[in-house]
Amino acid sequence: MAKRILVVEDNDLNRKLFCDVLKSQGFAVEPVADGLEALAKAREFVPNLMIMDIQLPNVSGLDLIEAAKADKDLRAIPVLAVTAYAGKGDEERIRDAGADSYLAKPVSITPFMNAVKALL
Repeated sequence: MAKRILVVEDNDLNRKLFCDVLKSQGFAVEPVADGLEALAKAREFVPNLMIMDIQLPNVSGLDLIEAAKADKDLRAIPVLAVTAYAGKGDEERIRDAGADSYLAKPVSITPFMNAVKALL
């Protein structure tokens, strides 16, 4: 059975790219554009990995990661954080929130897939 990956990304092009690349590698993918839907979708889809954009409208990806890690049903799911805003201290703040790995945008396919496979 294919590993399931939840992709939380508000940018249409990035979301499509991540999903297309993951599907081409045999993963079952569930895209989520709105961070407010992310945790409910995670409970429904039960992913093996969550890919989480940090800059989301309505709710921060950091807040979503912290909420997922505080949830008994979701805390074991690894999180790959992806953000365009990679400033000094950002990686530490993202990891402190509970992310298991971190990539800065723009994301290249090979490092992206290496990060995904390392977490699965």
